[in-house]
Amino acid sequence: MPYFAIHCIDKPDSSELRAATRAAHLAHIGTLGEAVLVAGPLLRPDGRAMGSLLIIDFEDRDAAIAFANADPYHVAGLFESRSVTNWHKVLPA
Repeated sequence: MPYFAIHCIDKPDSSELRAATRAAHLAHIGTLGEAVLVAGPLLRPDGRAMGSLLIIDFEDRDAAIAFANADPYHVAGLFESRSVTNWHKVLPA
């Protein structure tokens, strides 16, 4: 199956919304088990979260978009922008 990168940028001043929905977001990602290659927050220079990056193995792009649409962060309206892009792992082999 191919990998997809889900790249999200939070709306300004949304740290409280991120904190309130974090547990549900992590549980959502956890449903995929070993299909998750990496997942974590994007950080500002001061260390505060400003978005999310997930690289996950999905059957196809439609499945990746459906997963991203069901993410509690997305449902809560946290993101200013979001992209779902095919990604190819090269290194480490």
